Amino acid sequence: QVQLVESGGGLAQPGGSLRLSCAASGFSFSDYHMAWYRQSPGKEREFVGFISFLGGRLLYADKVKGRFTISRDNEKNIMFLQMDSVKPDDTAVYYCIRAVLYWNGDRWSVRAMSDSWGQGTQVTVSS
Repeated sequence: QVQLVESGGGLAQPGGSLRLSCAASGFSFSDYHMAWYRQSPGKEREFVGFISFLGGRLLYADKVKGRFTISRDNEKNIMFLQMDSVKPDDTAVYYCIRAVLYWNGDRWSVRAMSDSWGQGTQVTVSS
């Protein structure tokens, strides 16, 4: 059974940093692309970033490009999201999930696989 457990959230001041973790189990982690999504109250869940199964391909939402960095450790079955220069708009519950990369005719896009979403980890950016 696929299990994804997010952790590392908390309170950060604007301009600060946080590092989120996603611990994976129940599947062969190194065989799958992974992604981070987030959801703020009253808003749709939105894509944050993507990492390919070996870590060589990275994609980010424009909102976080240059501030967030995704990495993974396939030996330990963990994915990370390093969040730097955080803003109040980054406040959300952050989720990790297995992902699919596809060409939509115009550009590369990411789609979450139909796994159940985990409980997520709350990130709050406030002074």
